[in-house]
Formats: sequence, C-alpha cells, structure tokens
Amino acid sequence: MKIKLKNLGIIKQAEFEVGDLTIVCGKNNTGKTYTTYSLFGFLNSKNDFLQIDVTDSYVEDLLRNGSISINLTHYTTQINDILRIACQKYSKQLSDIFASKEGLFRTSKFDIEVTKKPSLEKEFKQTVGSGEGEMFSLIKEKNDNDLLISLLGKDKITFPHHFIKNIIANSIIEILFDDLLPNVFIASAERTGAAIFKDELDFARTRLLKEMHKNKEIDPMELLFNNYHDYALPVEKNVDFQRKLPNISKKDSFITKQHPDILNKFNSILGGKYQLDKNDNLNFHPKGSRIKLEMGESSSAVRSLLDLGFYIKHVAKPNDLLIIDEPELNLHPENQRLIAQILANLVNAGIKVFITTHSDYIIKEFSTLIMLNSKDEDVFLKTIAEQEGYTPNDLLTSQQVKMYVAKKALVKLDGNSRKTRNNTLTSVKIDDKSGIGNSGFDSTIDKMNGIQESIIWQ
Repeated sequence: MKIKLKNLGIIKQAEFEVGDLTIVCGKNNTGKTYTTYSLFGFLNSKNDFLQIDVTDSYVEDLLRNGSISINLTHYTTQINDILRIACQKYSKQLSDIFASKEGLFRTSKFDIEVTKKPSLEKEFKQTVGSGEGEMFSLIKEKNDNDLLISLLGKDKITFPHHFIKNIIANSIIEILFDDLLPNVFIASAERTGAAIFKDELDFARTRLLKEMHKNKEIDPMELLFNNYHDYALPVEKNVDFQRKLPNISKKDSFITKQHPDILNKFNSILGGKYQLDKNDNLNFHPKGSRIKLEMGESSSAVRSLLDLGFYIKHVAKPNDLLIIDEPELNLHPENQRLIAQILANLVNAGIKVFITTHSDYIIKEFSTLIMLNSKDEDVFLKTIAEQEGYTPNDLLTSQQVKMYVAKKALVKLDGNSRKTRNNTLTSVKIDDKSGIGNSGFDSTIDKMNGIQESIIWQ
C-alpha cells in the first residue's frame, strides 16, 4: 500500500509505503501521530467508504429466477476508482477520526493506492437470514471468478431491494479487498490509561441508567453527551477493546496455536500473566508470587503491554496490520530489544507491523536483525547469532522493512515546479550489510558523547 497525505496536521505533503515492518521516527510534533491515526482510521472504517454500484436488475433477476451469477472480473478493473472515491469521502471525515474541529481538516487529503491486483483465489461463503430462517446464500468457489447468489427460503422475500443490494455490494467489496486492505489493530500511546478510562466509562453508563430511572422525562441523548468527552478513534478503540476482554479471551489466535514461542518471549518481558477472575475483573499475577494486582495497582509497563498481549494471544490473524504507538513505553532497554524481536517474529509469522518510536534501542535491534540475516551463508554472522540466542524467526531482510523520519525537508508540492522546505516524511536507506541508516537519533547521541568526552578529557 502507498499512502499520500496532504495538509494533515503539521504535515504539508508526504508519501510512504506500508511494508511488512514499517517504522516512523521523528522529533515531537512532526506529524507521526497524524500519519498513524489517519492510516488506522481508513483501514478501520473502510467498509463505510468503499462502495460499488449493484444494478437493480441483479436484485430483480434474483427474486424472479431464484439465483444469479455475478462475474467479479468486471469489478476488479474498478479498484482504483473505488479507492479514489472512498478516500475523497474519508478525507472529509478526518475531523471525526481525530475528534477535533472540522476546520482544521478542511484542506486535508488522504489517498491510498494498492500496489497489487485483487485476487479471486479464495473462496467466499455467506448466508443471510432473519429470525424466521435463512433467506439466501452468497458463494464464490476457490479460483472462481463468479459470485453465485441463491434464494434459500420458499416464501417470498420481503426485504427492501436496497437492503439486498447492500448485502451483495458488501460481499463483493470483501472479496475484492480482502488481500489488498488488511484488518487493523492499534495500541495507541494512551493505552497505559485505557483500563482506567474503561472504569470511568462504565461509571458514566451506570450514572446514565440511574438518572433515566429517576427522571422519566430526561432526554437520554442529552445526558449522555453532557457527560461524555470525545477521544480520537484509536483511543476509543483501545478503551472498547479492554471492555470486551472477557469475550475476547475465550478464543485463541493462530499465534497461540502455531507460534507459542512468541508468547513465551512476550511473557518473559511481562514478568507474569494477565488473568480474568470469575467476575471478569482483570488482574495481573507477577511470576513466582501469589499476589493479584488490579490494573491500577500494576506497573505502567504491565498496562502498556496489555493490549499487545491480548491481541497476540487471542485476536491476531494472518495478514493483519498491527499498529503500535511507541512500543517502548515504560520498558527497560533490555525489554525494548526483546519487544523488537517479538515484532520481528510477528512479521515472519505473517502479520504486518507499523510502529512509531523514539527508541534508538529498538531501531538498533531491528538493524542487528537485518545485518545478521546474511544471504551469503556467512559463518561468522551465524556464530554471532547463535552465541547471542537469535533464531531464524528473529531475523529480517532489508526488503521487509520500510522506515521514515518525520521532519522538515525539501519536497516538491503538488502544482509547484520547485522544491520547498516543509514538514514531510523522508525515507531511510536500509540494506542487508549495514542495516538501517540514519534514523535521526544519531546526531543527538553523538552530541551527548561529545559533551561527555569533553568533560572527561577536559
């Protein structure tokens, strides 16, 4: 995926590509959060903006003949147009994603371009019904280009035509974009307080119900909006995720089933385990202790890892895009290295990872994982990897990694003939032998080293 941003927060114009591992660095207030939240917002809400035209004749033929077959190759040629229109609609809704004033995003533009063609290889099966039973089915066989829609009930369907059209359209969109636009999960920088937010929101909900019970004439919507403060969409999603943990924890992800070594490495960072009691209260159990700590009593590191831990163990699916704001939050440098290894493990397991970071430890660890992965069967590098405990699943290739620094740089704005200095995203050179190039931290580290050398050597 290639993303283009224009007039988004402090970013004047930028372009970046989402790789298997995507890293965004930069000083404070350079546009990292705007970049991250805008990408998450589109992928999270894509079904609200992706639309295709389903003709009335399809519905009429279905109701008259009992079945229809739709050739999907017709729609594969419309991918770019579908995305362009979706991005135009999404760009107008950016203020909602950021829970901010509409005027701040009046000229903002978000565009996404897919770099591969839609695949029709996967099978698709869906049944639609009502309280009275199954009404019709939608089936696309593996490697087939046709979507077969069939009536299942003997009685005449009373659904409105536009309802049936929407079901057909949504199914076609899911088939076309399943491999092009990944499902997305985000752990925002505000995740350490999400457990506390959850309790506060639960209290607000209880207060709402009590007030409605006492006063029958009260307007519930007015009461709700008087007591509820909007947060940016990623923050709301984090809070909502934690509220659903009792249901989420009932399932095991493919990571739990197929890659338990990743969970073991994660638990070594955590230093204990999360557990829901019989009342669905979340506790943390430190390793080697009988103590049970509520989230408010636990360390900030335990809270910052909560969303990632439950995602890896219960939610993760192949081809997901996992977005993490500052994975280093509250972690010791040793654990920052380990979190980098875990993210590399997830990438090699089939999950795309997108992070923003201020951690030189994480960047250097990724660089090490690339440099150790020599294609020349270098015995010396293999020896180092074995001595330091690295496994093949820890290692990365330069082709898997995309990295950008948010900063002011010369950029040619649309419609201009000359480059001017503006806030943008600049790509970082990455290769197998030397790893990740200048990440933007080097100048600060060199300056600190220089000051200390001056002090020591006078």
